[in-house]
Amino acid sequence: MPTCAPSRLESQSWSGSRFPRRTLLHAGGLATMGLGLPELLRQRAMAGGNQRRQNVILVFLTGAPSHLDMFDLKPEAPAEVRGTFNPIATSAPGVEICEHLPLLATRAHQFAIVRSMTHDLPGHEQATHFVLTGIDRLPVGATHMASRNDWPCYASALNYLQPRQDGIPNGVLLPTYLHNGYGFSGQDAGVLGARFDPLHVKQDPNAEKFRFDSLQLPQGVTTGALLDRRRLLAELDSHCQPAERSRQYSEFDSYQQEAFSMLSTSAVGRAFHLDEESTEVRERYGRHQFGQSLLLARRLVEAGVPIVQANMGTMNNWDTHNSNFTQLKDRLLPPFDRGVATLLDDLGERGLLEHTLVVLVGEFGRTPKLGGNVGTPSYVPDGRDHWSGAFFAVFAGAGVQGGQVIGSSDAIAAYPATRPYRPSDLGATIYRTLGIDPESELRDRLNRPLRLNAGEIIEPLFTGAVS
Repeated sequence: MPTCAPSRLESQSWSGSRFPRRTLLHAGGLATMGLGLPELLRQRAMAGGNQRRQNVILVFLTGAPSHLDMFDLKPEAPAEVRGTFNPIATSAPGVEICEHLPLLATRAHQFAIVRSMTHDLPGHEQATHFVLTGIDRLPVGATHMASRNDWPCYASALNYLQPRQDGIPNGVLLPTYLHNGYGFSGQDAGVLGARFDPLHVKQDPNAEKFRFDSLQLPQGVTTGALLDRRRLLAELDSHCQPAERSRQYSEFDSYQQEAFSMLSTSAVGRAFHLDEESTEVRERYGRHQFGQSLLLARRLVEAGVPIVQANMGTMNNWDTHNSNFTQLKDRLLPPFDRGVATLLDDLGERGLLEHTLVVLVGEFGRTPKLGGNVGTPSYVPDGRDHWSGAFFAVFAGAGVQGGQVIGSSDAIAAYPATRPYRPSDLGATIYRTLGIDPESELRDRLNRPLRLNAGEIIEPLFTGAVS
């Protein structure tokens, strides 16, 4: 099997750092029939080990939404900057957001807005890699296309550092695989190897007969029969010689182990049965891909999945190079407003919001000037181009102090006017919520040590004190 050669991410790996240590126990091997039952456990001591792991629902606004027209309006700016939308008051004193987000406006006391997010690469592929993995620079060897030189996504890092054997996946990505003829980086385990890839759902939850087929037992096969087969394969595996084993088989066997576990765990399989929800609940979320994806995210968290990434729509859905205001008003903001407001309500009603961090973020923002062009092929007077100088992230739940704005951008929302926050800081905050020390040590496929994250937790989210 060809061996990928991932290289050290220089900005993420600091020589001389003292990393937490973990214990690696490895057993199992190749069995006949192409199946195996490896027992691969990684135990590690977390700094602050009493940190309770909470859940994360990462709502990724692929394509990059306009910060100026949603959560950072500039009504005093020139017309070519402020556009046609007006700000409205919210349930949080002094906090204003877009007039076309009326449902979220009445829930602003529940969430915090960070207006000084920033990074240096306004390209979809690279920026997606940054935001979905918590890094600020591309790893050495990484490009605009997904490869095993990429940094691992949050679910994969959790899978590596805190593996579980209860049949519940550590992370699920849905409802689409982001690609442009090639996969976008940040959607798998990258340098850690395929065995730590998250569960990826690539089907529309709003489809009439939606089922995640990978978690359905074949007709006539019962859970008892499945467990019998698993025991038989484990016995066969125990007779294999160590020399017969290889990384390729080990990774393949880990897939089989995960599949066995999930097929025999009813809670995960049942989470995908959206038809068990009442018509009223499904209508509240909205009978469209985005609304039903958020409902599925809630069901997966309720079933024990610690992190779910829900992409809003297909790839680059928010890429408003043309008809920015028409697209936002008629196509994008109504389902976003309804779906997210319902998610917050639903999590709160079920007692899940206090244990679940909800994050709304895109890979960057849009140009302060309408019709602005920063080198992309599109130039339309009523559109906004890519812009990474400033953008927003919204946080709710899991101890977040709602009703506040953290950071600010300058007069035209071009750059942070206060302390900037970067994707690495977003990553540190997500890892903190998941009960992971951001300074944890990873080992790539060549066994080289890497520091998981180089950011700082966005403390004002939880303290309410501006840092």
